[in-house]
Amino acid sequence: MDKFKEIIEFIRDLYKTPTGFIPLHAPVFNGNEKKYLNECIDTTFVSSVGKFVDLFEEKIAEYTGATKAVSCVNGTNALHLALQLVGVERDTEVITQPLTFVATANAISYCGAHPVFLDVDMDTMGLSPQALKNWLEQNVKIDPRTNHSINQSTNRIVSACVPMHTFGRPCRIDEIVEICNEYNIPVVEDAAESLGSYYKNKHTGTFGKIGVLSFNGNKVITTGGGGMLLFKDEELAKRAKHLTTQAKVPHPWEFNHDAIGYNYRMPNINAALGLAQLEQLPKFLESKRQIAESYKNFFSNNQSPDSNHSTLPAGRQVNQSANLLVKQPILFVDEPINAVSNFWLNCILLSNREERDAFLKFSNENAVMTRPAWTLMNELPMFTDCQADDLKNAYDIADRLVNLPSSVIHKCCIK
Repeated sequence: MDKFKEIIEFIRDLYKTPTGFIPLHAPVFNGNEKKYLNECIDTTFVSSVGKFVDLFEEKIAEYTGATKAVSCVNGTNALHLALQLVGVERDTEVITQPLTFVATANAISYCGAHPVFLDVDMDTMGLSPQALKNWLEQNVKIDPRTNHSINQSTNRIVSACVPMHTFGRPCRIDEIVEICNEYNIPVVEDAAESLGSYYKNKHTGTFGKIGVLSFNGNKVITTGGGGMLLFKDEELAKRAKHLTTQAKVPHPWEFNHDAIGYNYRMPNINAALGLAQLEQLPKFLESKRQIAESYKNFFSNNQSPDSNHSTLPAGRQVNQSANLLVKQPILFVDEPINAVSNFWLNCILLSNREERDAFLKFSNENAVMTRPAWTLMNELPMFTDCQADDLKNAYDIADRLVNLPSSVIHKCCIK
């Protein structure tokens, strides 16, 4: 327990909170939030029509390098719509990873499709290109008549692939897209947690056919609740915007609709909050990188004498890592090679599940909020019958990972 106590003391010192509760990730409102929200109220444009919706979409597209961005009421809705837009239909299959928030698998299920869970890389914690390649080679053939990839064991079309940038750390998304292109499988990037993260100098969410961001209250920036679709294809973006507004055909007074649409449009009042937050994003990211560096230095300097490493080395290969990492008492997970992480949540790996659970109990009982990785999707009752590979790395991470407090430190963001 002594080493756990040292960690808690370090976190309290980092956040200048000697007593009281320290959250996992709290929002910071130091900018124009109140000004923009008051403008919404004064003009009465608080719902899905108003200037802040358009401005927020424009600024997000500009920041990420997307051709167009279309806002949604939350990230889950955005994922659902993205899957429909790339052609996911009932009784098709969608490849994704088991180490993700349940919204990823839920959105696939909303379409009536079946998730297929493949393993992750240890260093990125995102979908492994090698696992993807192996599964496709072993299970899938391309139908020469339709160019669809067909799972030979189920005779279903593999209609999409949804890799996820876990805790803001970019996965090897370029390799994933390249492999999927060989099989004519569209990629929807679940970039919900990775605003401000880059892979090979390109923003996450802009590699696949569509990318999805989230602005939930616990994200790097928040709109309270909200999501965003990122597009390369301007026509596909127009279709998305049409469907988010109940597929209403423009007319001065008549109510005509030409498709089954959704009430997925982000309200103006949420977009106003998001725009004010986006203006502060560079300072937020600067603060979060400083926090990550502090954690990295702490765990480098507070290891047992027989430890050879204190951070997960960038670029460590999948099959080399699992046995080596068990020898490390507590390992800080650094950003992967070729990547710039937003460090949304800072992660450590403990020796095993028993030690992980002991630390979770100790930290939370001492009013420092820590959390494990999500329960793997294939272990949830509604997904236990889904196809999966051995998920070796995903199980190892789920057994050992803990997320530490990662909120922006306010003093770094004062104007």
